[in-house]
Amino acid sequence: MAMVAPRDGTVLSIVGQGLVADQALGLSKQLKADLREFNWIANITSSNQMLVVWQTAPTKTLEDAKHRETTIAASGAGEGSASVQYPAFYNHVLGTKFKVILGYSGGPQINLAMERGEAEGRGTNTYASYMASTPHYIQQKLIVPLIQIGLHKDPALPDVPLLLDQPVTTENRALVEFLSKASTVGRPLATTPGVPQDRVAALRKAFLETVKDPEFIEDARKLKAEIDPAPGEEVQKLISDLMNTPPDVRKRVAAALGSGPETAIAK
Repeated sequence: MAMVAPRDGTVLSIVGQGLVADQALGLSKQLKADLREFNWIANITSSNQMLVVWQTAPTKTLEDAKHRETTIAASGAGEGSASVQYPAFYNHVLGTKFKVILGYSGGPQINLAMERGEAEGRGTNTYASYMASTPHYIQQKLIVPLIQIGLHKDPALPDVPLLLDQPVTTENRALVEFLSKASTVGRPLATTPGVPQDRVAALRKAFLETVKDPEFIEDARKLKAEIDPAPGEEVQKLISDLMNTPPDVRKRVAAALGSGPETAIAK
């Protein structure tokens, strides 16, 4: 996208949710492109990330998680996964005692681990994703959300604590704000750097018209896809703010996201 693709607005991409934070924190050394130079078109949705436990787990609240070890299934084999990073952040900043079990290949396997009792919870996923893939988890109250991350509470989760509302030290407030902003990046749509601004404006306008189109809305409803758009100007500012966070804050966020000793490998 940055080095090879035409710079004429004909190439669009949905950027992975964690990429902006990874670059801001220096976690993706191989990424040479500067994401601030991309032309951000819009974000189709920005559902809050939430940590949940299975309904049989003794841990029922965030406060419980500060007093007992709660096992959380995670994908991947290390610190690069949000399913590892978010529980680690809660441990370091909020004082929870999550124990992350590494090695699951993806969301369905993590869900199965909860169902089987191999682990008590899942470190990160959105309400919209659960409703699209496993709606019975929500409808039958099989999962208990302990915390959500975003700039505002999800309307569907009014009683689930928001990370931004948690009591933290003054020095940790900047870390909480960074992660809350990073979570709202979602999976934004971008075109390449260097595109003429009139074409960028046309793409942004076309996107906003699309998400208001009745046929598009009906198709999204059939797919159980959540549509909560943010305009390109907002996305551009959010990404710029994250990338321009003071270096000392970024360094401390990166340290808080590290998995630390409270991890194990799934058998």
